[in-house]
Amino acid sequence: MNHPRNTQCEVVVAVERRAEVRVWFCSPSPLLSFPSLFKNMAEAGAGFLKQLKACIVWSWTYLWTLWFFVMLFLVYILRVPLKINDNLTTVSMFLNTLTPKFYVALTGTSSLISGLILIFEWWYFRKYGTSFIEQVSVSHLRPLLGGVDNNSPNNSSTSNGDSDSNRQSVSECKVWRNPLNLFRGAEYNRYTWVTGREPLTYYDMNLSAQDHQTFFTCDTDHLRPADAIMQKAWRERNPQARISAAHEALELNECATAYILLAEEEATTIVEAEKLFKQALKAGEGCYRRSQQLQHHGSQYEAQHRRDTNVLVYIKRRLAMCARKLGRTREAVKMMRDLMKEFPLLSMFNIHENLLEALLELQAYADVQAVLAKYDDISLPKSATICYTAALLKARAVSDKFSPEAASRRGLSTAEMNAVEAIHRAVEFNPHVPKYLLEMKSLILPPEHILKRGDSEAIAYAFFHLQHWKRVEGALNLLHSFRMIPYPLEKGHLFYPYPICTETADRELLPSFHEVSVYPKKELPFFILFTAGLCSFTAMLALLTHQFPELMGVFAKAFLSTLFAPLNFVMEKVESILPSSLWHQLTRI
Repeated sequence: MNHPRNTQCEVVVAVERRAEVRVWFCSPSPLLSFPSLFKNMAEAGAGFLKQLKACIVWSWTYLWTLWFFVMLFLVYILRVPLKINDNLTTVSMFLNTLTPKFYVALTGTSSLISGLILIFEWWYFRKYGTSFIEQVSVSHLRPLLGGVDNNSPNNSSTSNGDSDSNRQSVSECKVWRNPLNLFRGAEYNRYTWVTGREPLTYYDMNLSAQDHQTFFTCDTDHLRPADAIMQKAWRERNPQARISAAHEALELNECATAYILLAEEEATTIVEAEKLFKQALKAGEGCYRRSQQLQHHGSQYEAQHRRDTNVLVYIKRRLAMCARKLGRTREAVKMMRDLMKEFPLLSMFNIHENLLEALLELQAYADVQAVLAKYDDISLPKSATICYTAALLKARAVSDKFSPEAASRRGLSTAEMNAVEAIHRAVEFNPHVPKYLLEMKSLILPPEHILKRGDSEAIAYAFFHLQHWKRVEGALNLLHSFRMIPYPLEKGHLFYPYPICTETADRELLPSFHEVSVYPKKELPFFILFTAGLCSFTAMLALLTHQFPELMGVFAKAFLSTLFAPLNFVMEKVESILPSSLWHQLTRI
């Protein structure tokens, strides 16, 4: 007898229904034991059940017509034992005895219930952005029909695979300081005095307070009485308390941050604000020179110098904005260029966007192109100002002679194609801007903070740049021709997919009286339209039944007879084909 090491041995295992499963071993020791065999059989059974369930789900999904006819056939076969004909006769006799008042009450009640459902659905959609009925159906019925749960472990790999895009969406929803923000006292407060509305939200002002504490304070402020007072002033919620604290600090010393606060919040005109900023510049330059000499003596001196640098840059930038608002545009451009040259690393203030707007006012398009060439780089974060200014320059070259009809006949030239691609890129980055540039949506005062690619950024851009688009002949007509680029459901190819968090953040940044632009535009759910139609239809039936009971009764009978005529015809044909004793033959089987 040969040893198992040299020959193959055959193991025959008897299983259910006397089937034989042959397992061949080619190794010295058995590779498959009985417990592992039973485990494999259990896994095979589970896999078979899963495949069976998948087949049933597939049949319900794609062969529902076949199942429907099967159910109809079973109902027809069982019509005698179930006494369907007798029940239908009883129901018809009962309906014939009902008075028109019953139908009026029935349709009226149906209209009332559907109206209540409509009101609830509309409220739920306005608050949560989805349909309650649809959400419940997806949450509870979809698992029963074999749908995939989004929270299941099977989707964990997909979630991990999309982690990069999710992180990008979070970064896209970061709130930025508006580089063209207005003056609180000279502009925002004047709007409140005239209209009685608050243009700034609490969330927006709270972000500004955090910015002021970050830029204008440091750990050594408690060593200087004036700076200690201002450190508390930036944390005050009451504007009058902040202004009083700034005056108190100025009584102790020439404090640059105190002048900044008074210029921002107490000055009622741009001229007054400019005077205060000039005083702040004088005090800020002295502090900057002193801290510059001591910055290498320790970490505290370095932090103080960083604070003094932020204060000086902020003052010079606001002075340039004052000059721009007072009509001294060339002076403002020179101040911005000098500031960018002196502090090239401080890109957090986005001074180049102020420079672009001032250069467009001067119609210095060559200088605008030079600034774009430097800052419209793939490694730098984009903005609506960058994208739409580039589109404006490309559109300027062809907009005066562009015609959609002529372009459709002869095709687009190279310059026109470049303009179209630039507009496509701009609209894809921020799809809310065209509504404001085309004056399809009313403008409001821009907030102090913006959300890139959001409605707040679109308002901030259009508020200052609408006049520049109007100045270029035909630019708005070209934008109007391509205002739907990209299609609202398109994710885009030039940037990351449009983030879904913009609507929530914009509602926090923009005042309540402004209707936030939503992208992609949320369509009304099917169930809202369905309940609205049902409510209107049943209300109309109730009114007609109340006014014309006899006529509506005739109409209802005619409608029902017409509706059931095909079914009666099919049943007659089936009865003529099938033998009358089919049910008895089935019971015998």
